[in-house]
Amino acid sequence: MADRAYLATRKGLFELAYRNGEWKLEEGKSFFGDPVSMVLHDARDGATYACLNLGHFGAKLHRRDAGSEDWTEIAVPTYPAKPEGSTDTVDWTLKQIWVLEAGGPDQPGVLWAGTFPGGLFRSNDRGDSWQLVESLWNAPERLQWMGGGYDVPGIHSICVDPRDSNAVLVAVSCGGAWLTQDGGATWQLRASGMKARYMPPEMQDAGAIQDAHRIVRCAAEPDVLWCQHHCGIWRSRDNALSWEEVTAPLSSFGFAVAVHPRDGNTAWFAPAVADQQRVPVDAALAVNRSSDGGASFTTLRSGLPQEHCYDLVYRHGLAVADDGKTLLMASTTGGAWLSTNGGEHWQTISTTLPPVYAVRFNAN
Repeated sequence: MADRAYLATRKGLFELAYRNGEWKLEEGKSFFGDPVSMVLHDARDGATYACLNLGHFGAKLHRRDAGSEDWTEIAVPTYPAKPEGSTDTVDWTLKQIWVLEAGGPDQPGVLWAGTFPGGLFRSNDRGDSWQLVESLWNAPERLQWMGGGYDVPGIHSICVDPRDSNAVLVAVSCGGAWLTQDGGATWQLRASGMKARYMPPEMQDAGAIQDAHRIVRCAAEPDVLWCQHHCGIWRSRDNALSWEEVTAPLSSFGFAVAVHPRDGNTAWFAPAVADQQRVPVDAALAVNRSSDGGASFTTLRSGLPQEHCYDLVYRHGLAVADDGKTLLMASTTGGAWLSTNGGEHWQTISTTLPPVYAVRFNAN
């Protein structure tokens, strides 16, 4: 069972610990005052990684080894120089590390990083060096990618297949979903069935412009993936070969999704009002949970604020622990809530944190 969780916020990295039957915020914090865009605990060697977005000073990456209290600054992904005469309008410069994931258990030291402006990077040495995955960066369809809420495209979801570490699915806002089955040498666009209703009718089915807000994979049923899309919720049962739309109560719009690690039919969502308002429906925070693959949903509210609540949950603001019943959710307004029973009831961790970009449990 996970006994620690992390909250990456606009003013540092906060940690939750489970002790004596309770989850509580730790007194200490790391990088206090600095924006932390992503955090990762690597179960393979116990290391923890923190991605910082320091504006004028650029993106930074730090590693804390197992058993240590000290952080070490390591390398960040670096884009090559744009070729002379290129028609690409994107600036080939790292803006932010948006997501960081560990490789498979048979690939010690391998890390994957998704970035703005849409590049995927791989490290083979625990982040001491990085290589741009040029096969995806040079895909002709990348020139169709566009920014969603940001000025440039970004990779925010990286799903390593537990059956095969060389099989990795990534999702792009706005650029669809892409699958490699050979460690990144080649890629296939996997967004069939998604619909970009913000585009003209003749372009809504185009895979390379889909705004998949977040994609997650069920660890025990790897062919099952859930997607919170800008235009709704989709589920795949065939490793993203096809996607089926699912309708949820309150709203099918949102950013976050979490899937049960052993039951691909169970997933959680944080519904919001689309598109400009981006607040909970009726200013009352809720979580939608399906336990039957999207055929039906239960709306969960116990312990969550139900009046004058304007908290938005970002893409990485909802996580489920390896026990399949402990959930952590945090918001742009500094709220954090934890459930130990699958979302049936939530306890308030804090309502006064800095805006939270990402939450993660430690992995065992």
